[in-house]
Amino acid sequence: MIESTTAPVESLRGLCGGRVFLPGDPGYDAARTPWNVAVQQLPAAVAVPTSAEEVAEVVRAAAAAGLRVAPQSTGHNPGPLAGRLENTVLLRLSDFTGVSLDPERRVARVLGGTLWQDVVEAAAAHGLAVMHGSSPDVGVAGFTLGGGLSWYARSAGLTCNHVIAAEVVLADGTLVRADSEHNSALFWALRGGSGNFGVVTALELRLLPIADAYAGMLLWDGARAAVVCRAWADWTHGLAEEVTTSLRLLSLPPLPELPEFIRGRQLVVVDGAVLASDQRAAELLAPLRALQPELDTFARVPAAALSRIHMDPEGPTPGVSDHLILDDVDAAAMDALVAAAGADSGSTLLAAELRHLGGALARPAPGGGALDRLPGGYAGYFVAVAATPELADRGRADATRAVAALAPWSSGRRFSNFTEAPVPAGSMFDPGTLARLRAVRAELDPAGTFQANHGLD
Repeated sequence: MIESTTAPVESLRGLCGGRVFLPGDPGYDAARTPWNVAVQQLPAAVAVPTSAEEVAEVVRAAAAAGLRVAPQSTGHNPGPLAGRLENTVLLRLSDFTGVSLDPERRVARVLGGTLWQDVVEAAAAHGLAVMHGSSPDVGVAGFTLGGGLSWYARSAGLTCNHVIAAEVVLADGTLVRADSEHNSALFWALRGGSGNFGVVTALELRLLPIADAYAGMLLWDGARAAVVCRAWADWTHGLAEEVTTSLRLLSLPPLPELPEFIRGRQLVVVDGAVLASDQRAAELLAPLRALQPELDTFARVPAAALSRIHMDPEGPTPGVSDHLILDDVDAAAMDALVAAAGADSGSTLLAAELRHLGGALARPAPGGGALDRLPGGYAGYFVAVAATPELADRGRADATRAVAALAPWSSGRRFSNFTEAPVPAGSMFDPGTLARLRAVRAELDPAGTFQANHGLD
């Protein structure tokens, strides 16, 4: 490992118009802090570029100084990277944002640090939709390079396979375009292989001709968790692909900013979207509505509203989590979930969530990338607020307990967007795909300049 010294790091000063911060500098702490503020990032320097040219300058200067480069836009999932930053320049793309649309071609060009909500709103203005996730302030690039799970996923697949081109700064500082005809190996690797191959300065995304959807949530008191969870599991079996939903057991804190009717309560929530007519959507949702939810917000809504139906926190938040993918679920699995994370479990989890997979997610995307499908029936994600180290420890233990409870139904595979701790790359890719990804990396970055959130080791 290359030893970091003050002199090499000092050589980066003056780049990015002076927006390079070293330990001890005013602004260093703010620049290094990720969205998940429970994670400590201590890089050798932080650079904040505002153009592809500045990105290239930083990459060349870092390589010349014997330093590595780690791209990051928001830092929603910084845990796997945080312990590997000692000799690394953290390249924060948060000030390098922008989106432009070609509505006739149904294509959006998105700069490297852009947040999803900006793209969602730009597309909606033209009656179009984009394959965003459940949170409006997640960065487009990191989400997409890791795969991307959208409310349109069961009918349209993973977000990464809706990328039609990428602009990338390589390890030698050159800016290239990758698409199906140019740098095709890089184009394949980027779609699901994370940031292991360069710094993505722009993505071109295929848009969907969706102006609205039948979307919202159904909510019950936590005392009904066992019944609702079993019913949801049964309902998802054989469900039409135009329906993508999530089931969550929520334990909401008594915060004054929360609406009074949910403040401090244990709840069960099913939310998501149905890409069908109102009549067809009502027919599909009827088995869940028969359980008489306390709140039912499912209705025809503009596409721009879907990024907030999950009520994910916006703004920096401390959290710890765990994750697994399940092949299938049955009544016993649902009972295990409730026992581990329900109202009477003693768990400190804010949310214990299962997202329904399958449909288009299970089929290879035509011309898809490294992650051309997501095998498995359900993705489990268990998260706790980590406002103090003690709460973090307990939350991490409770998340692990939930994963262990569902282990009998696990596929043994992980999805990088939900994996917030270092794991072997072999848990996210099959052997053939992983070998191919490593070959692409060896060709494009033989010195190992780049550090992705999830590496290939």
